[in-house]
Amino acid sequence: MNSIPSESRKIRIAAAVIADASGRLLLVRKRGTSAFMQPGGKIEPHEAPLEALARELHEELGLTIDPAMAAPLGRFAAPAANEPDSMVEAELFTVSIHGRPMAAAEIEEMIWLDPGSAHDIDLAPLTRDVVLGLGGAQPPAG
Repeated sequence: MNSIPSESRKIRIAAAVIADASGRLLLVRKRGTSAFMQPGGKIEPHEAPLEALARELHEELGLTIDPAMAAPLGRFAAPAANEPDSMVEAELFTVSIHGRPMAAAEIEEMIWLDPGSAHDIDLAPLTRDVVLGLGGAQPPAG
């Protein structure tokens, strides 16, 4: 049984799984929405996933990352949080950050979420069903 509607639209995104030393995950909420999700965004037709991720993290959180230090977690699909009848196809990467992220562009709020208290918050399907199932995604060694 396929639970994905055949008329659904695919949205290609690149997203970062960023954990602090305590294992809390950095999540963002876009202006005018209620669900928190991994930082990142849509991959433009001319971009590689890591290029899109670096661009989005810089625009949305003022972060500069070294793409060579991003560890790929894989490609995952989930219903889109903010676009009805759409699916996100996400390239997920574990990313270490230096400096303090600051909400900018369309980001209204950012939080550090303890995965153990995830039931208290509205999470995007990708975050709730995929990222939290990855075991809290540990920060990369190095």
